[in-house]
Amino acid sequence: MFSTELSAWEFVARAALVYVAIMVLVRMSGKRTVGEFTPFDLVVVILIGESTQGALTGGDESVVGALVASATLITLNYLVGFLTTRFKAVDKLIEGEAVVLVRDGRLLGDALRRNNVPESDLEQALRAEGILDRDEVHRAFLEVDGTISVVRRKAD
Repeated sequence: MFSTELSAWEFVARAALVYVAIMVLVRMSGKRTVGEFTPFDLVVVILIGESTQGALTGGDESVVGALVASATLITLNYLVGFLTTRFKAVDKLIEGEAVVLVRDGRLLGDALRRNNVPESDLEQALRAEGILDRDEVHRAFLEVDGTISVVRRKAD
């Protein structure tokens, strides 16, 4: 069936390994990397794709090899989506959780630094909600998609 040097299972194994490795690297890069895509980030994504191409196919340039690797990646992506919607622990592992950046008007600097969120980004999110004074904030969260959501304090 294959006119290549690699078996179908080798394509599957290579694609699965690269998928898991890149998922781990993206997860380690943090929420803001995923949430705010800059031109620099686009260049990095293109280069990652280019640099992992050989690892996916083992240098095989056949159509069959590319299709098997692509089908494996799509299947793995579907499987991850399936598992994250059904198991909270898997969702937490893959997607992460929202992080509190402001609690009752108090800035949580450690959370900002751990997640590489400049204070100016937080201030911009507050202004977008019409909040000029941090004391008006009950909670501000860095969401798993990299956005910042704000919950106002209730009026007294």
